[in-house]
Amino acid sequence: MFEPATLDTTMGPWAPRHVSWLEMACYFGGALLVAALGTWRILQHDGRIGLDEPDTRRKLHEKPISRLGGAPIFLAVGLASLVAGYIGGLGWTRWLPVAVCNALIFSVGFVDDLKPLGARVKLVGQIGTALILYSLGVSIDVLSNPFGEGSVSLGWWSLPLTLLWLVSIPNIVNLIDGMDGLAGGFGLFLSLTLAFLGYYSRQPDVLVVSLSMAGALAGFLIFNLPPAKIFLGDGGAYLIGFFIASVSLFTSNKGSVIGALLVIIIALGVPILDTLFAIIRRAMRGVSIFNADAEHIHHRLILLGYSKGGALAAMYAVCLALSLVGLSILMIKGSALPMVGAILFLLALATARYLGYIRSWSNFRSQFNETMERRRQREFFRAYGRVLDFEVERCTDLRSFATLFQHGLERMGLSMHPQPGSHPEILSLGGGWHFTIHRPEDSVDITEWHLRLDVLLPALERCVEKWKTLPSNMEVKSTSLPHPPSSVTA
Repeated sequence: MFEPATLDTTMGPWAPRHVSWLEMACYFGGALLVAALGTWRILQHDGRIGLDEPDTRRKLHEKPISRLGGAPIFLAVGLASLVAGYIGGLGWTRWLPVAVCNALIFSVGFVDDLKPLGARVKLVGQIGTALILYSLGVSIDVLSNPFGEGSVSLGWWSLPLTLLWLVSIPNIVNLIDGMDGLAGGFGLFLSLTLAFLGYYSRQPDVLVVSLSMAGALAGFLIFNLPPAKIFLGDGGAYLIGFFIASVSLFTSNKGSVIGALLVIIIALGVPILDTLFAIIRRAMRGVSIFNADAEHIHHRLILLGYSKGGALAAMYAVCLALSLVGLSILMIKGSALPMVGAILFLLALATARYLGYIRSWSNFRSQFNETMERRRQREFFRAYGRVLDFEVERCTDLRSFATLFQHGLERMGLSMHPQPGSHPEILSLGGGWHFTIHRPEDSVDITEWHLRLDVLLPALERCVEKWKTLPSNMEVKSTSLPHPPSSVTA
């Protein structure tokens, strides 16, 4: 059994001191209490900013829910770090770059929770924050051999690998944040994994800050488990991901981080696999990898008959198991890594088949051809959508545009008016406008139709901007936002 963590004296004058079990419990419990009280206070305030409005597609919660759950987590971890640094006697000089950059990445996401910034702006913010951390000396410089002696100096590869690590993990966590309690629970398990790494490597500062994050997430999860009363938002998801990525670089000595990175990569197995499936799925469909859909692993589990609680418990169990596998590989010096890698690869293939991403191995080729045909259909829709967008500028009045718009819809098999065998779909526009399109009732799944119909949004948005109305027989616009107005129905 390991003794409570004590750092080697080789760390210099800023070496953290011994941390007792009571102190560990206090950091975890204190962060839990601060996060829980902060979350409760946000819910009591019942503000009108940072709300996640439900829709008819992916966001199926019954009423607007706050996306500001990252704020109490940030507050709890920050206060715990200050207590540890200035009252607990732990040396925190080397943590200043990590603290500043975690605050920056949280700010990027938090601002987006208040007012959407767009994927490109957020990506620029993430890369900028990662560059700042790299310039302050936090980087992956040396990769040691996990199977024995020796190491490899990365040289100029240090910059791209460090940026990839610091940018990808927050986006992976954010991508999986589509189910109540999922990202927060994964963050809790990963923080506890980092705490053990700090404990195992005798780095109490890593141990304390990781326990603080674990406690903060535990306090937040009281209100985030199904049915969630509050969401993490991008601020919370980015904070968790960047925290995991940056702190993992501190669990080794002088940039030789391969052991810690392997543990985190294995522990992140479910989110990484979900991200890989999403990238492949969206690339084959010809849509942006940032385009949200309802086909993540947790969505598939629910379609297979799992309840929300059952799907969450199953994913928690897998995350916990993978965390233990990663830690065991570290403790036995990586000797079982090839075998574990092969097993995880086979499990990934089995998971793809079980979840229905691959309907049948024998018919894989026909499924691929079907996907490519749907991609061509979507490209046809996208081309017509761009033409209609241009027509808004060319037309001098709404009536002439409405004629062209109706013709374009007919070419796409759509209509503004109900048809025999048609199904209405409501498109949500900016400013509270809604527009109803009638699509054919066919074998194409609803997600595919949503992707096709979304190409009409730019033209309709520009139509409202130019003529203050929409091409239909009647228009209804709400004057009491944020509640959604009635649909515009032809």
